[in-house]
Amino acid sequence: MTITNPGGLPFQAGRRGGTRFRDLVRHQDDTFVAFARTLTDEEWDRPSLCAGWTNKDVLAHLVLGLRLPPPRLLLAMARRRWSFDAANDALSREYASGSTARELIDAFDRARARSKGIGRLLPAPLMLGDHAVHHLDIAFALGRSGVLSPQVSDAVLAVETRVPNPFIPAAARARGLALRTTDTNWSRSSGGSLEVLGAAESIASVLAGRHHAIPDLTGSGVATLTSRLRNGTRPPFGPSCVVSGQHLDPEVSQIT
Repeated sequence: MTITNPGGLPFQAGRRGGTRFRDLVRHQDDTFVAFARTLTDEEWDRPSLCAGWTNKDVLAHLVLGLRLPPPRLLLAMARRRWSFDAANDALSREYASGSTARELIDAFDRARARSKGIGRLLPAPLMLGDHAVHHLDIAFALGRSGVLSPQVSDAVLAVETRVPNPFIPAAARARGLALRTTDTNWSRSSGGSLEVLGAAESIASVLAGRHHAIPDLTGSGVATLTSRLRNGTRPPFGPSCVVSGQHLDPEVSQIT
C-alpha cells in the first residue's frame, strides 16, 4: 500500500508527529468555530447526517467531548446497561436542549483550549478526524462543501486509512481499495483493481460511515464501499454518532 501526500503529514511516533497533528486540530477547530458562527438558529435545528440528531445536537456532542469528565460518562453508561450509544444520545440531546447554539459555540471555543472531557484521551490524529467528520455532518446536511482545508482533509483521509479507530472502522471499509481525491493531491494505492475517486471531504465522510456523499463518488470500487456501509461494518464500541436511547439525563446540567 502506498500513500501519496505532498504535505508530508507525519505518522511516525514521537513529539514531532504529535505536534503536527495538534496544530491541525487547532486549525480545524478555528475553522469550525468560524463556520458555526455563520449559521442561523433555523439551520441549527435542521437534521444532521447523524440519524435522529439535529445539527445542534451534533454541536452539543462536540462540546461534551471536551467538557464531560470521563466519570460522568461512565455513570451515564451504567444507567443505560453500559450502552455508549444510549448515553451519548441522551447526554447530547439534553445538553443541546438546555443551551442556545451561541452558548454551545462559546462553550466549545473555551473548552478546546484545555479539554477535560473524554476527548482528551483521544490521540491527536483521532481527535482531528472526529472534529472534522462532525463538521461535515453539519455542513453536508446544509448543502455546503469545501469547509475543510485541504491539509485537514488529506490528514483525515490518511488517519482513516492507517490509524486503528475503535469507534469508526474506516480502515476496514477502505481495505483493498485504491482511493484518489479529485480536489487535492492525496491518494492511496492498494495493489488491487478497485478504485474510488471523489472530493476529499466526500471520501472522508463515506469512510466514516455516512452514506450521504456516496453519489458524489465514482470508480470501480464504489459498489464495494457502498456494500460495506450497508452491511454494517461496525466498530467494537459503537459508531461515533448513533442515536438509540431517548431518555434525557439531568446530570449534564452539572457540567462546568
